[in-house]
Amino acid sequence: MRGGTSKGAYFLAGDLPAEPALRDDLLLRIMGSPDDRQIDGLGGAHPLTSKVAVISPSADPGADVDYLFLQVAVDRPEVSDRQNCGNILAGVGPFAVERGLVPAGQEETAVRIRMVNTGDLATATFPTPGGRVDYKGGAAISGVPGTAAPVVIEFPPGDGELLPTGNTVDVIDGVEVTCVDNGMPTVLIAADSLKVTGYETPRDLEEDETLADRLRIIRLEAGRLMGLGDVSDATVPKLTLLAPPRDGGAVTTRTFIPVRCHTSIGVLGAASVAAGLRIEGTVGAGIAVIDPATDRVRIEHPTGFLDIESSVTATADGPPSARRTAVVRTARKIFDGTVFPRAADRPTGGHR
Repeated sequence: MRGGTSKGAYFLAGDLPAEPALRDDLLLRIMGSPDDRQIDGLGGAHPLTSKVAVISPSADPGADVDYLFLQVAVDRPEVSDRQNCGNILAGVGPFAVERGLVPAGQEETAVRIRMVNTGDLATATFPTPGGRVDYKGGAAISGVPGTAAPVVIEFPPGDGELLPTGNTVDVIDGVEVTCVDNGMPTVLIAADSLKVTGYETPRDLEEDETLADRLRIIRLEAGRLMGLGDVSDATVPKLTLLAPPRDGGAVTTRTFIPVRCHTSIGVLGAASVAAGLRIEGTVGAGIAVIDPATDRVRIEHPTGFLDIESSVTATADGPPSARRTAVVRTARKIFDGTVFPRAADRPTGGHR
C-alpha cells in the first residue's frame, strides 16, 4: 500500500514468524535488502519505499489494532523498530478493515490504532460507503500524483516531554538546535547556521560532505541529550533544517532520515516540527511565520507542502505540552497477493 508519501508492505502479524530475528530475516529477503537497487524484492531502493507494517488485534482496551512499524534498510541487512511512521499509519485502518480485524461502517469507519513502537495512540477515520473501503476519493496531498480517499488521523495528547532535553534551545557543536518530540524525535536547526539556504534540492544536500559530517555530529549528541542513547545505528532522531517560507506556508523544511534527505516530510516529523514552531524561544519560532488565529500549520517541503493541525499548551510553571495534532493523508491499495522471498539457507515457500 501507499500510505501518505511512503510505500510499504502490510502484513498480518500471524503471517510472519513470531521470533523477531526470523521475522527480520524474512523481511530483508522480501524487500530485497541489502542491495542499493533492491532488485530482487519489493523495495523501491529508497528508505521511503522500504517500509513494513505488521498489524494484529490489540489487547489494549483503548485500541482496535496494534501497528508495528519496521524500517528495512536498503543497503544494509538491518530492520529497525526504533521509530514510528505516520505515513504508513495512513494505510493501517483500511488494511484492518479489509482483513476483517475491524468491522466497516456504512459511511465511514474510525479505527483506533496503538503504535507498538512507542505505545502512542492514533485514530484513523476514512470513508467506507456500503461497508467497503473507498480508495477513490478526491483528496490530494502534496508529493503524491492524483487523488485518493482522505484518511483523517488524529493523535491524542502524549504523556512524554515535548522538549525532551528540558530546553527550548541547546547548543551542539556550536550550532543552536531545538530538540522536540511530538510523536517523532526531531532536531530543529536553522539552515543558515550550517551554511546552506534550506532551499537546495535533496540531492544537492546529500552530496554536501561537509554538511553530512556536521549533521552526523549533531545527531549523535542530540540523541544522547534526548535520552535515546547511542543512535549511531538508529534512524532517529530526524534532523530538520528550517528556512523562511517561500510559498505562503509557515516554514520551509529539509529533513534527513537520517542521512538521506526526505523528498517531502513524514507525518510524525511534521507533527514535531509544527509543535516546535508553536513554542516561544525555539529555533523554529524565530524563523516561521505562524498565524495565531488558526491551529493549521503549512509546512513546505521539497515536493510541496503538508498541512497539519497543531496546538500547544504553555504554562508559566510547567513545560509545554501538545494539545491537539491532526492531519489528513491518503492511502491506496496497490496490490494484494503472495510474495516469494529469495531463498535463505534452505528453500522457503511464499508468504501471504
